[in-house]
Amino acid sequence: MTTLLFGAGMGLLWLSTVPPTSGLVSIMFGTRWLATLYGFVFFSHQVGGFLGAWLGGVLYERTGSYDVVWWLAVLLGLLSAVINLPIVEKPVLRTASAAA
Repeated sequence: MTTLLFGAGMGLLWLSTVPPTSGLVSIMFGTRWLATLYGFVFFSHQVGGFLGAWLGGVLYERTGSYDVVWWLAVLLGLLSAVINLPIVEKPVLRTASAAA
């Protein structure tokens, strides 16, 4: 039963940040380059996920415990929340391009 609940929760939440993030990118930078910009966002997220899993394994091998990994996860979660607080959802000001 626990596995079923975990699987259902992950199935509902694993990409729950995609719509707000793509919406924020489109609001701030417009839809012209949305695919490219969101590609960078998603790629960096995947690299971070890989590095987090790999570093967790390295730290477990070195210490024999996941304690350091869990505390780093808590610290990084709090840090990411603080970093995202000052985001203002408005278009980024651009300089006017010269007419050709």
